[in-house]
Amino acid sequence: MFPVARAAQSLVARGIQHTAVRQAHRKHEPNFHDKYGTMILLGGAAMFSAVWGYVFTGLNMEWGFSPVGRITPREWRE
Repeated sequence: MFPVARAAQSLVARGIQHTAVRQAHRKHEPNFHDKYGTMILLGGAAMFSAVWGYVFTGLNMEWGFSPVGRITPREWRE
């Protein structure tokens, strides 16, 4: 290997080692997503289910039944 390339490689390797050591000794502080991410996700899923459950039960539909031949027109009120 050429001396210049060998020196450059050792500098890069040394820099990576210093970065790894620095990050390993640093204490990880929880951020907003670490603290509240799961609760927000579960709350959103519960809200989504509640809203669509209300919508589907409030429509008064008969699921899976065909209306063909079962619907008769109402009489006109005068």
